[in-house]
Amino acid sequence: MNYTDYVRSPNRDCAVVAHRGIWRDAPENSLPAIEAAIRAGADIVEIDVRRSADGGLFLLHDETLLRMAGIDEAPEALSSARLAGLTLRNRDGGENNAMTGERLPSLQQLFDLTRDRIFLHLDVKDRAIVPDVIACARDLDVESQVDFWGNLRTPEDLAWVRETVSPYGVLFMAKSRIGATHAEAELDLLLQLAPAVCEVCFDRVEDIAALHARQTGMALWANTLDSVAFAGFTDTAAMQDPDAIWGGLIEAGVSLIQTDEPVALKSYLASRRG
Repeated sequence: MNYTDYVRSPNRDCAVVAHRGIWRDAPENSLPAIEAAIRAGADIVEIDVRRSADGGLFLLHDETLLRMAGIDEAPEALSSARLAGLTLRNRDGGENNAMTGERLPSLQQLFDLTRDRIFLHLDVKDRAIVPDVIACARDLDVESQVDFWGNLRTPEDLAWVRETVSPYGVLFMAKSRIGATHAEAELDLLLQLAPAVCEVCFDRVEDIAALHARQTGMALWANTLDSVAFAGFTDTAAMQDPDAIWGGLIEAGVSLIQTDEPVALKSYLASRRG
């Protein structure tokens, strides 16, 4: 499995990206949530990565463990052994979700579970540890199955990507604003880098179509997560009118969609093919 080849394939369907796994019946970022995404047929799973006090790499979104593990501590302040022993609250955590027997997974456990089964979108919360994450992926022979995400807003960002990510042949996804007049500088940086995939931040869906029409060779990724979606293209809206939201993005040129409703998106894509 080669993620870059998959992204560049002209024959694939729109990719379903499961945000933190399928977490409706398992803790987010947990191994069961990721396994559920694989079994549901998602193409990619998005995972958040942080580092322990002694350099271990673990799956967690927040700056503290309070929401998911009930401990008001930063993971960076705890040892790997301490983190590995923590159990997780169900679903998206918080006091209203019960504690489960599932433990906070390590990055190695993630790679062992997903190798040759699904692609990984790694949201590394501190880009200073990206080299460590790349090293881990290379050591476990999964570097061709993961991507790294980052803003591409300044020449310094471009230099960082070229120095830190590009030499290792792993897929990098740039996050760029398009359409707005103040976004021209970001678009210039994007075209200089010419990554295989770009996450688009937009005010109008027509701006996506305009970028797609330029035939840059970049696959376009959009989030429909309620908390971060643009221009009203949310999961909630998609569940009411999938043709307008998911279909509208696909018609504009988007070929990867990150969602908290991966099963519904996959069903919608099947109906479009039918």
